[in-house]
Amino acid sequence: MTSPHHHKKQSRSKISAVTFSVFILAAFLLTLLPAPARAADANRFPISFTDAGGHLIHLEKEPRRVVSLVPTATEIIMRIGAGDRIVGITYHSVMPPECAKKTIVGGFFAPDVESIERLRPDLIFYAKIQTEIPRHFKNRSVTLIEIAPDSIEKTFFLIARLGRIFGHTREAIKVIAEEQRQLDVIATKVAKIPESDRKRVMRIMGRTRLMAPGDDSFQNEYIRAAGGIAPRFGRSGNITTVSLAEWKKFNPQVIYGCGGDRELLTLLRRPGWNEVEAIRNHQVYFFPCDFTCRSATHCGTFVSWLAARIYEKEFENPANFIHPERVVGSKPLKLDFDYIERADIVTSEIKDFRNQTLVLTLAEPMRVLSTLEGERSGIKFVANNYFPAPAWGLNHASGLKGLRRSTLKTLGLEAEETAILFTGARMTCLSVSHQEFRQLKVTALVTAGVVSNALRMGADNGGFYEPGLHRKPGKPGTINILLLSNAQLTRRAMARAVITATEAKTAALEDLDIRSSASPARHQATGTGTDNIIVVEGRGEFTIDNAGGHSKFGELAARAVYAGVREAIYKQNGLAARRSVFQRLRERRLELSRLCRRAVGGDREKTRRLRARVEHLLLNPRYAGFLEAIMSLSDSQQRGLLENLEAVNRWCSETARAIAGQAVDITPCIPKNLPPVLGRGLAAILAGAAASCNPAIQL
Repeated sequence: MTSPHHHKKQSRSKISAVTFSVFILAAFLLTLLPAPARAADANRFPISFTDAGGHLIHLEKEPRRVVSLVPTATEIIMRIGAGDRIVGITYHSVMPPECAKKTIVGGFFAPDVESIERLRPDLIFYAKIQTEIPRHFKNRSVTLIEIAPDSIEKTFFLIARLGRIFGHTREAIKVIAEEQRQLDVIATKVAKIPESDRKRVMRIMGRTRLMAPGDDSFQNEYIRAAGGIAPRFGRSGNITTVSLAEWKKFNPQVIYGCGGDRELLTLLRRPGWNEVEAIRNHQVYFFPCDFTCRSATHCGTFVSWLAARIYEKEFENPANFIHPERVVGSKPLKLDFDYIERADIVTSEIKDFRNQTLVLTLAEPMRVLSTLEGERSGIKFVANNYFPAPAWGLNHASGLKGLRRSTLKTLGLEAEETAILFTGARMTCLSVSHQEFRQLKVTALVTAGVVSNALRMGADNGGFYEPGLHRKPGKPGTINILLLSNAQLTRRAMARAVITATEAKTAALEDLDIRSSASPARHQATGTGTDNIIVVEGRGEFTIDNAGGHSKFGELAARAVYAGVREAIYKQNGLAARRSVFQRLRERRLELSRLCRRAVGGDREKTRRLRARVEHLLLNPRYAGFLEAIMSLSDSQQRGLLENLEAVNRWCSETARAIAGQAVDITPCIPKNLPPVLGRGLAAILAGAAASCNPAIQL
């Protein structure tokens, strides 16, 4: 096994090299920025360069209609502020939230060329695996650029290049600088960890067999940047199969994957596989695919998150902090209430990670009702604090008291004067939702994240039992609401406002079809399990004693919360009422690849062809609408509102026949462990698609 010392030196030298390259790159790009008096376009073009496939690219003018078939390119273009140029994406692009508004042209592995053509692109970003794209568009009047960043340094250069192409060089430099700042922080922090304490870390991949990235992959670069010891199996490339002998020899102490890799746990619990330290010590973590599976604009964020998981105890120890806990910036927020002296979004360094806190400074002490802290009096400050993903595990370790203590100390606020909430939803995604009627005004300040721990109350289980703690409280997702008005609320009204706001929040979740993270195929969510509300007593010319649904105050409060929750969820998670059927499948944890693989018995080529056919079908509004209707009917059946399924079964059979052009038995394709209506609807699409494939797939 290669020595930890070798990996440590390689990791630090690699990060240093990247830092140096970025400084050189930034200096070079700044010289390309046109003077204010000159036209930017005239100075940027023509542009010539070689793409990832070795093709010489020549651009005479800025692209206006871009189809991005590579999620990395999509994410970069949108983050630098050029998202308006993108007209089409694959359904694998889900970050940032603005992706929800773009036209989908199929999946990453088999994008639909006809759908792309209808968008009339002047530029297409594609990956090497998408061989049909250069064949089909080679002699068309469209520029093709192959994208394949396989390291942090190459990713930074790609960000810079796209910044120049789209006229957003300054924004590109800011993105690079922020990610590099986080990489530098982690490099300094892990340098304090003794070589003997460095941990062996492995990214796991696959579903039924164990695979891992090749030695030269960006995933292994991430591990080294996070201070871990990455495996070396002597093989290159994006993915390689790992034998039991190699697994046991490396003996990982920490393993991680993306959400879909959870299927591997069945294999890793078997004798032999379960003998490594990571499995024995329960050091297994799963992160969002958008962070683990591509090198894009969040490399610094993910390396920070990974390092904090690997070295949780070390990062929690104040002796290992490299920055003082302090406020580093503040931005005002305008709120039209006389009793609010000022409102700010404050940026701070806490445990070496950037927090953001919404702080309302009240003109005089007031009473508030907080579902986190109970009724409080003498409150001068009301706050909602965002702490980023890398700090989630650290703050769980210190508990709520420790989190509150360190946050308030950093912000310079006294505990007895401050009511505060905590969230994993970014303050940049804050919704400020107003409602008015005559002289009465109500405002809801809402942050919301619903992907990680949304639950359906009355259906899902709770794992936190205070007399005997079974597991840590839920992960940060959290819908936090600060409710304000220009009237003074009685205690009765404040208590009733909590119910009003909760009902409005739940209505918003159900209207958006937000799924329970514990039972996504069966249930819509009613909340996240960590939601909180602060109702501020307020001041005004009149007093409110009734905050129920039949009161005008209750109506305004509910409307403000409802709209605020919907907007905050869109900003944070990109979930709008009208979103693609592909996204709805993903939210139910129904992967098309897995469904197709099971339908054909695991054959890889048949799976590939069936998946491409299903993706093509679901671009058709008829079949997308069928599956969306099936999802809605399935929820009704789960609630006991739909008993007779004869019409549903007939519709499924007729849909399969329409796809296949002949009668088809859908029974072999019904996925196991799904609600009956959803299972039959999916089976209709799968069976019809299989029968219509050319050459036909025999099930």
